[in-house]
Amino acid sequence: MSCTVALIVLWGRLDAQAVADASVVQGALAFDAQATLGAFTGTTTTVTGQLVGAASLAAVRGWVEAPSKSLSSQNGKRDRDTWASLEVERFPTLRFELDSVAPGEIHGDSTAVVLLGRLSLHGQNRPVRFAGYLWQRDNHVRFRGRASLNVKDYGVGGLSKAFGMLRMNEQIVVRVDVNFATGKP
Repeated sequence: MSCTVALIVLWGRLDAQAVADASVVQGALAFDAQATLGAFTGTTTTVTGQLVGAASLAAVRGWVEAPSKSLSSQNGKRDRDTWASLEVERFPTLRFELDSVAPGEIHGDSTAVVLLGRLSLHGQNRPVRFAGYLWQRDNHVRFRGRASLNVKDYGVGGLSKAFGMLRMNEQIVVRVDVNFATGKP
């Protein structure tokens, strides 16, 4: 079998994976950032979301969201600065809208995928690509992935304190780990 035919067969197998409607049962969103005084991570496990199933993996749609104020670095001062920069009272929700899934290679029980969609952050809605892996087993679907982004593209300010001596780099990595389950056992 030629390489081209093998890829076409593999793509057909990946795209043929049916996915049922499902809701988030467990999840975490995090961002990794660099600052003058070192790296830090903000995390939340207050995550909700839905998958709108489809006959093929590529056609699945959905969303995942979290309250902006639920992000925590376990450092009260840093958290207050993060919430102020995100203007959490004005923009209370972080949300990813899934437009499509680009399936890749199968690795054992997982499939490499790129989730294509839009991230709403700080009142701005921008296209984003989350690269990662998807596991589908029984009535569960799990996705773990990441995307790099520039928070200034989303209008986030307040990245500098103490007359510029303390700064946060505007490039961050957003990580997602969500488990969805259908209502069927």
